[in-house]
Amino acid sequence: MAELEVGQHCDVELCGQLDFLPFVCDGCSGVFCLTHRSPDSHGCRKVTTGGNGGQSDSSTQYPSSCTGGSGIQSDSSTQYPCSYTGCSGKELVEVLCPFCKKPLCLRHRHQPDHECEKLEAPKPRMSATQQLVKGIVDSKKCVPPNKVRRGAKNAETAAKVALMKLKLHALGDKSLPQSERIYFQVYLPKGGKEKSKPMFFCKKWSIGKVVDCAASIADLKNDNNRADAKKLRVCQAETGAALPMDSSVEMWLSSAENPLYNGGNIIIEYLVNECNDLGDASVYLS
Repeated sequence: MAELEVGQHCDVELCGQLDFLPFVCDGCSGVFCLTHRSPDSHGCRKVTTGGNGGQSDSSTQYPSSCTGGSGIQSDSSTQYPCSYTGCSGKELVEVLCPFCKKPLCLRHRHQPDHECEKLEAPKPRMSATQQLVKGIVDSKKCVPPNKVRRGAKNAETAAKVALMKLKLHALGDKSLPQSERIYFQVYLPKGGKEKSKPMFFCKKWSIGKVVDCAASIADLKNDNNRADAKKLRVCQAETGAALPMDSSVEMWLSSAENPLYNGGNIIIEYLVNECNDLGDASVYLS
């Protein structure tokens, strides 16, 4: 089977390059490659043998297929060269910088990429803002992870995560409406058989009633009615502070400072009279 030859060879005797998209000179009707497409490069007869004594006929107009215009034309397509120094890129569609109006390739179309003469320097205020942001980010990187204190926001998030699990296993008065129930993981006095129990209470109850209910559920000795006995107290898991017996659960849920969280932790412990603090509360949670 004969080999199919596509394209045409350049008519320049010493070239003869096979070109798949050859150029046809409208002056001499010759077929030429990209290198010899212009009249001068292939010695076009219409130029060299014109009726002016062998000189080029400057009045003769040649189509862009030989001479080119503002862009380099290849048959029906025009290529626009990039004006950026050292770039040989060309585009089929003219790309102009909207600021300096110079033709560019896609690679250099942005102002910084072609060193646009109209490019504005960063404003001092913006530079100062960038430095401020960088300083804040760098300072955060310098803080060791183990030095970051767990805050109230973290405690609230942890309580929300634990709440669903507590609802499945919590003990309490089943007659309480769901809308009034408040759930806690209750850490029990040290020295007992159990470390903690999930319980629910009524958010309208006093802290004193929460103590009585928790003591009943966990089977704890409750001598709060005796003046000379140690008293069962509800304490905050984060600070170890004992909550006043006559304050309400609802009040502590909405407290701006050291609030209780639905799904959070509380501690019940025996404290001597007039003592309002557990000390180190972390030993109960570890």
